[in-house]
Amino acid sequence: MLQTAHSLLALHEGRLIGLSLLIGVLTAITTIDLLHHARATSGGSRGIWISAAAIAGGFGLWANQFIAQASIRPAAEMLRGSETLLLSLVLVVLLAGAGLRAAVSTPRRVGPALGGGLIGSGLAAVGAAVSASLPGAGGPAWVAGLLLSGGAGMVLSGLALGFSLRESPASRAAGALFLSCAAMLPHAVGLVAAGGGLVPVAVDGEFAASLGFASLTLLVLAFLGQTLDVRARRRRESQDLMSSLADAAVEGIAICEGRRIVTVNTSLAELIGRAPAALTGRSVTEILPEAAVARLEAGPDGQAIEAELVGAAGEALPVDVIRRGLGSRPCHAIAVRDLRARRQAERDIQFLAHHDTLTGLPNRATFRTRLDEEIALARAGGRLVAVLCLDLDRFKDVNDLYGHAMGDALLQALARWVAPVLGPRQMMARLGGDEFAILLPDVERDEARRVAEEILGVIREGNLRAGSGPVLATSIGIALCPTDAEDGQTLLNHADAALYCAKNHGRGVHRFFEPILAAQIRDRRSLEHDLRHAVERNDLWVVYQPQMAIDTRVVVGFEALLRWRHPERGTVPPDLFIPIAEETGSILGIGEWVLRETCREAASWANPLRIAVNVSAVQLHAPGFAELVHEVLFTTGLAPARLELEITETALVRDPVRALSTLRRIKALGVRIAMDDFGTGYSSLSNLRAFPFDKIKIDRSFIRAIDVNRETAAIMRAVLGLGRGLGLPVLAEGVETSAELAFLGAEHCHEAQGYLLGRPGPITQFADHTGEAPGEEAAAA
Repeated sequence: MLQTAHSLLALHEGRLIGLSLLIGVLTAITTIDLLHHARATSGGSRGIWISAAAIAGGFGLWANQFIAQASIRPAAEMLRGSETLLLSLVLVVLLAGAGLRAAVSTPRRVGPALGGGLIGSGLAAVGAAVSASLPGAGGPAWVAGLLLSGGAGMVLSGLALGFSLRESPASRAAGALFLSCAAMLPHAVGLVAAGGGLVPVAVDGEFAASLGFASLTLLVLAFLGQTLDVRARRRRESQDLMSSLADAAVEGIAICEGRRIVTVNTSLAELIGRAPAALTGRSVTEILPEAAVARLEAGPDGQAIEAELVGAAGEALPVDVIRRGLGSRPCHAIAVRDLRARRQAERDIQFLAHHDTLTGLPNRATFRTRLDEEIALARAGGRLVAVLCLDLDRFKDVNDLYGHAMGDALLQALARWVAPVLGPRQMMARLGGDEFAILLPDVERDEARRVAEEILGVIREGNLRAGSGPVLATSIGIALCPTDAEDGQTLLNHADAALYCAKNHGRGVHRFFEPILAAQIRDRRSLEHDLRHAVERNDLWVVYQPQMAIDTRVVVGFEALLRWRHPERGTVPPDLFIPIAEETGSILGIGEWVLRETCREAASWANPLRIAVNVSAVQLHAPGFAELVHEVLFTTGLAPARLELEITETALVRDPVRALSTLRRIKALGVRIAMDDFGTGYSSLSNLRAFPFDKIKIDRSFIRAIDVNRETAAIMRAVLGLGRGLGLPVLAEGVETSAELAFLGAEHCHEAQGYLLGRPGPITQFADHTGEAPGEEAAAA
């Protein structure tokens, strides 16, 4: 046996048999690789790559056997049957293509077996064609060997396809090995079948070598083509992925080469109102002003600027624009963010800062600014300015009998009915609650009287038109400057005193301020005196109102509210005595007492709930206030994180620099800072940016009827959106109905406070939340 093998090896020309083996191995590797690539594609591309694999594999397998035979026989002798050889080449290519397609397209177990049978048949056909001129060809041994090699080739080819369709590199290597063996098998079997009929001859290897070179070239080209296609496909997939990500982005994105637009995403096309194809190839200056483009080009990479995007109809759209380079590529990206929603939110916030949301009238701050301006003009021109103060008679009774919705409707009706009475320079404002003020510049006493009487007349007519329901009635107080007062605040006070007089004289009438009303001012001064001694007389006390997390319905803290029980007057409303305390400065001592009392009380709770304390503008701007907070925390032992100081917007405008310095020092202690009564003061947006707030408290005036009033709901959503954008939780004050609470929950408001959740009361009423037994405080005392 060994002698026979040695004899067969001696017949071969070594270089050609090595070339044959090399072509067989490379053919197997390339065919398997192309097959795997074809399987990863679809549609027409799959057919193309199967055809490429069939041509490269079929030609390589055919050349492998031809060169193997040429290593023992002259090429001229083999080429005598060239028609048969060419026919076998065509046949093996066709069968290889059919086998590869079957392996890819047919179910996993059937496909490789069917494909292996077809490829094995092609190999057998080639083996028969190239060995037909061998000694013993056509004999029983040759036929038996041919059948044996064909069957073995089918099995090996089937195994090769089965392994090659798996994902692991080891399986694909095994598939290439099986296919290489299948390619060499017909030649080996043919030699054995020829037996001793072969004798050594001189072979001419030039033709075989040329054929081998052609085969190797074809295989290399096929492999390079497959490699380039893989790279191109991955590049296309990467581009498609980037395009999909760009289309999924909220911002508009344009890829530009110089100033020429290469491509845009869907967001930018929709923002402009044009199709992406209509923008491709255009100059970027067609959608952005020349000045904005020049600023982007001159500025550093990534710098954001505000500009106006040109829409399809020529409209200007406010946008933020950022320009970034794309690495080493000669292109850059321009990202565009639509600012319309933000600008609308800013306009809404500015409206909140200067207007009343329920009636749309200017608010107190706006009225005071305009009043001071008109007084200055009147003083310079020697003219009069009149202020009319009015409120609704028995408005509390209307709310109690008909509900707050009806009360709100009356306030809106008053604003609507009075508006036609006023001239261009005349102004009506809602000061708060049911209090309104009207400014009449450059008028005489008789003109002020006429306006007041006309207002009362239109209200009477409005009641007649309304028919059923509560009757809207008002009283009016009038004061003139400089006759009755020299400054705006005094003028308002005197008009309010005249209003009080009108209510005491039958209601539904108007009264001018008279010196006799000064008695009321004396009464106010008496109240100021008593208030200064209220702390030492123990007339002041603190009640607590719970603050609840909306999503969990769990009480997370309390707001401390000051009350005054006057020994003669009884309970004095906070809206009355707190402004007096602020104006006189007695709020400093009162505020310190409240801070110490609430911190001491909160430190005794078993549950570490938060305690919120209101801080007035006078306290905030007083020297040493931050040090006072530190000393109170140290003395009472209250954790700083549990204390929350509530600051109104109006407290910040007196001296913003000092206010910021004080708040930063308090913040450094670990104390939380909340903006109270958000939207009712001055520049809300600038305050939120400038000061270190931890929370926004929305004023109760924005909550009432929020579930039924679309305008109020829209403004509320804008404020909540602003809070989310700034990362600040929002607490809604004045929640009185389940519908209002449900609306706030749906809009993801964080916390709520109001009569629905708990009325203000002694802390002993909330022992379940503080963790203190109801009798503990009394026992300790």
